[in-house]
Amino acid sequence: MSAILSNCSPLFNPVNIGTLQIKNRLAVAPMVTVYCDPDGMATERYIAYHEARAKGGWGMIITEDYAVDPAGRGFWTAGLWKDEQIESHRELTRRVHQHDCKIIAQIYHCGRQTSPDIIGCQPVSASAIPCPAMGTMPRALTIPEIKKIVSQFGDTAYRAKMAGFDGVEVHGAHGYLIAQFMSNYSNKRTDEYGGPLGNRMRFPLEILADIRRKCGDGFPVIFRISADEFVPGGRNIEDTKAIAKMLEKAGNAGIDAIHVSVGVYGSTAAIIPPLNVPHGWIVDFAEEVKKVVNIPVITVGRINDPYLAESVITSGKADMVAMARGSLADPDLPNKYASGNYEDICQCIGCQQGCVQELFRNDPVRCLVNPTCGFEYLREREKGKAEKPKRVVVVGGGPAGMEAALAAADAGHQVSLYEKEEYLGGEFALAPVPPSKGDMAFLLAWEQRQLQKKGVDIHLGTEFTSAMADEIAPDTIILATGAIPSRPDIPGMDYSHVVFARDVLWGRETIGKEVVVLGGGLIGAETAAYCTELGVKVAIVEQLSAIALEEDVTRRQFLLKLLEDKKVDIMAETRAREIKECSVVLEKEGKVFEYPADTVIIAMGMESYNPLEQALAGKAKITVVGDAVEPRNALEATREGFLAGVNA
Repeated sequence: MSAILSNCSPLFNPVNIGTLQIKNRLAVAPMVTVYCDPDGMATERYIAYHEARAKGGWGMIITEDYAVDPAGRGFWTAGLWKDEQIESHRELTRRVHQHDCKIIAQIYHCGRQTSPDIIGCQPVSASAIPCPAMGTMPRALTIPEIKKIVSQFGDTAYRAKMAGFDGVEVHGAHGYLIAQFMSNYSNKRTDEYGGPLGNRMRFPLEILADIRRKCGDGFPVIFRISADEFVPGGRNIEDTKAIAKMLEKAGNAGIDAIHVSVGVYGSTAAIIPPLNVPHGWIVDFAEEVKKVVNIPVITVGRINDPYLAESVITSGKADMVAMARGSLADPDLPNKYASGNYEDICQCIGCQQGCVQELFRNDPVRCLVNPTCGFEYLREREKGKAEKPKRVVVVGGGPAGMEAALAAADAGHQVSLYEKEEYLGGEFALAPVPPSKGDMAFLLAWEQRQLQKKGVDIHLGTEFTSAMADEIAPDTIILATGAIPSRPDIPGMDYSHVVFARDVLWGRETIGKEVVVLGGGLIGAETAAYCTELGVKVAIVEQLSAIALEEDVTRRQFLLKLLEDKKVDIMAETRAREIKECSVVLEKEGKVFEYPADTVIIAMGMESYNPLEQALAGKAKITVVGDAVEPRNALEATREGFLAGVNA
């Protein structure tokens, strides 16, 4: 796409939210980062992360949840519950504004969707009903306590204004406290805050009125809402359309824009949809809301491509498009698209490894496809040119090796990459093969284009040797040789119908009609899912109590549902004792039995493969990265590879 066409895109038309004019239609959606300190203060890590996205051309940034009370936090989020927090966040807004970007503070109280481990006390809610996902019994708020929280929202909004934010987004989505009051799913009260919709809307409308009273009519207020909560008894789109009209026409407290999302913690995969979910899957909800209001509507949800965002705007389904993980993957997405450099945009692949899995541990978020995400505050150290260019050899073309080669090339080194297979990608090249994982292919295709653009000398089908090191005399060798499948000590492993999962996924082995997969980790479970697509009977044997335990919780539920729908026989807490010609001998709870199998697929873990480290000792600076150190997920591999290239 040419630069002229990109700049004419409707994505780059300005839009007004209340008194605020935003330069384009692209927003960074709110996403908890765990970059602030435990007291909710903005750190340099937090500020640099947002500044990078402001530099990248986003028209508006909506921050993560700013708690209105320390007992209203679900994670170590930012906070503006006290005046002492204002100054650190004023530095954030100052730095973002330097790049012609607007910044909105999302404000919230998590209500029952937290735990005493986080807040140090019992959670509160509209009613004493626990969140199914959290399990902690909350305490029902009294009316005086409700009034206090209403005032806390207004005070927090005022502090946001004092800190230089351009407006606030009131978080009424995702099952947090405001949503708990709005929905019969969680609100069982019989007083003036429960029962009919008018009563259930009293809490959010009082909050909006308090914000207007303290911040003035000219301070923009956005409201985020779940169009459908996707839980039994939860709100649906028709409820939401009625609510949207009430929010817009709330006297002098009407909102300036509405941000349409979906889900609650009981339907977490809807809030943060993985790659199993179609792109732009809830845009039609935004369109429905747009039919009943006259304020800007913001849409979100698995939109990772500017072409897709552009079609949403062109079709009139929404006025702005928000991307959370798309901005993690590439903070420069708007600028690249505007200048016609579409192919340089690194898109989110929906893997959930760095964002969701890290977040659910209350750890700082990262990104598999962007190893600098969350480390922007180290940019000067990690993005500079080397004082003296070196000759760098990277051995292994998986994600760790390719990231190492890219980072070393960016630093100005002369880089050669050697891969013994005829393709790049390593074991990650198999990631797109199982059902619903096609987005995984993007990363490897993007990395290969970047390697070519940066002039990396790529040698496929070439196994690097000690003799080659003597001939080339590199200054640095980065070993990213990956891992190989573990071979279990089970009698019968030499039968011809015994194959490894990787060979099945590659199509190098054919399978029969009765398949038994030994190993119920992620590789085994996904290989079983792949086999079901071929119309065969499949069983999984796993020694642990459940399968795919290392998978992200949102993706795991889709995987388990697929296996259930395909009637895969999952035998947990079961051990394989022997493989026979037409069966597998299994043991469960002391009972031994045979299970029919004309194909046995081995998926019992991986082992590091690092045959060169000792042989190359003394020939160059040696760095080992990725699975060659220890088999782990690709999130660790890409970060380690990147750092090895930076420090080559």
